[in-house]
Amino acid sequence: MGIQGSKELVTPVILSGGSGSRLWPLSRAMHPKQFLPLAGDLTMIQETAQRVVAPRFAPPLIICNEEHRFLVAEQLRAKAIQPTEIILEPTGRNTAPAACVAALKLLEADGAPLMLVMPSDHVIAAPDRFLKAVETATAAARAGALVTFGITPDRAEAGYGYIKAGSPFRDGEGLRGVECFVEKPDRATAEAYLADDSYFWNSGIFLFSAAAYLAELERANPAMVEACRRALSGAERDLTFCRLAKDAFVASPSDSIDYAVMEKTARAAMVPVDMGWNDVGAWSALWDIGAKDANGNVVHGDVVLHDARNVYVRSEDHLVAVTGLENVVVVATDDAILVTDYSHVQDVRQVVERLKADGRSEHSLHTTVYRPWGSYRSVDRGNRFQVKRIVVNPSERLSLQMHHHRAEHWIVVEGTALVTRGEEQILLRENESVYIPLGTVHRLENPGRVPLHLIEVQSGSYLGEDDIVRLEDVYGR
Repeated sequence: MGIQGSKELVTPVILSGGSGSRLWPLSRAMHPKQFLPLAGDLTMIQETAQRVVAPRFAPPLIICNEEHRFLVAEQLRAKAIQPTEIILEPTGRNTAPAACVAALKLLEADGAPLMLVMPSDHVIAAPDRFLKAVETATAAARAGALVTFGITPDRAEAGYGYIKAGSPFRDGEGLRGVECFVEKPDRATAEAYLADDSYFWNSGIFLFSAAAYLAELERANPAMVEACRRALSGAERDLTFCRLAKDAFVASPSDSIDYAVMEKTARAAMVPVDMGWNDVGAWSALWDIGAKDANGNVVHGDVVLHDARNVYVRSEDHLVAVTGLENVVVVATDDAILVTDYSHVQDVRQVVERLKADGRSEHSLHTTVYRPWGSYRSVDRGNRFQVKRIVVNPSERLSLQMHHHRAEHWIVVEGTALVTRGEEQILLRENESVYIPLGTVHRLENPGRVPLHLIEVQSGSYLGEDDIVRLEDVYGR
C-alpha cells in the first residue's frame, strides 16, 4: 500500500526489531517477544498497533527485520490492521536509522507528516492516558518540537534510563523542556531520582514531524541520512513489502534516536505521563505486571506451587512443580528450561550467547517454526526418520518443491488438503493420506476456510531443511 499523506493525521511508526535474548527461552531470534502474548491475549505488536487505531491516526508504518516480515504481516492481518507500509531492514542499525527511513518515506507524500515512533514490545496498561499525552504533544510537534514521553516513576528502578526535565516548555501547555538524558543509574542514584520530581523514566517513544527529525539528524549525522536515503531510493518491492537496499543500509552508522538526535537538539520537549508503562526488558518485569496470588506468585500454564513466594513460573507445555523457593523465575518450553533468581535475570543474555557459541539452535528457533503459510513442529526424530505436525493457514500454499534425500507421507487430521504430486492433484480429507516418493515434485495447499492440520513422516538419508529445491514459491523465497 502506498503512503497516504495528511497534514492532520499522525502516522504511528512501529519499530519491530530485537534479538529475542532477554526473554529466552520463550523469546528467540526468529520469534522475539513482540510476537508473543506475554501481557494479555494479544501479542505485543498487536497490542501496540491496536493502541493507535483511532481517527487521529493514519495506518501504521512498520519497520522490521526481513526475517520477521511474514510474522508481522500475519499478526496484523489477524487483527484486521492494514499497515501503510512494512519496510524491511537487511540488518539492525538501532532506532535512529529506522526512524530516518520512516521520515524519508513519509515525506515522499504531500503534507507535513507527524511521526509517533514506538517500540513494538512495550506494555502500556493505561492506553487512554497514553493517547491523552500524544494529544498534549501534538501542537508542539507541529511547531517543530521533538517530543519524548517521560514516565512518572513509581519505584527506584536501576534498569531504565532517565530524563531530567527542565522548566515548562515554551511551545505547549503540559510539556517540559529536557535538561538532559541520564544513563541507567546504580541503586542509590535511582533512590535519589525517585525523591526528585524532575526525573522520569525514558520510554523510548517519540512524536515529531518527519521534517524536523531529518533536519536535526542531518545536522548531527549527515552520513546516516545519506545512507538511509540511498537505502530507500534503491529499495525493491517484495510482494507487499518494501525491502531496503542492503549495501546502502549496512553503510549507515548504528545509533539510537536518543544519542543521535535527542541529546543534541535544542528542540527537545517531554510530556510527563503515568500510563502503566513497562518495556518488559527481563523476566522480572512480567512478575512486576502480573496478577499475583496471596504469596506474591505469578503463574502461567500447568504449574503446581508448594511453599513458594514471589516466584514467576511459566510452562508452555509440561507440568512444572516448584516447592520451597522464593524470588525465582522458572520458564519451561518443550525444549528448554530456564531457572534464575531475580537478581540474575539480565544474565539470560549470556546463556543465549553461550548457545550461539556452542552452535546450538535453541537460541534461534523453537520446536515450532513459523512460516508465511503457517507452521511446523518437530514431534519425533530418529536416525532415518522425522515426524512433524504441520499447520497450513486457510487459502495458503507451500512452495512447489522436491527433495533429493527424503520421501514424505502426509496424514490429514483436520481440514482439507490439496496435494500436487507430479502430474496429479489429490484432495484429502480427515484420516486420509498420501505418499510422496523421493525426487517427486509436489506441493501442499489448504483450499479450505479452516486451518489444515496434518502429520508428516519423513524418511531418508538426510532430513535437513536445506534439502528443499523450490521450483515455484508465492512468497518469493
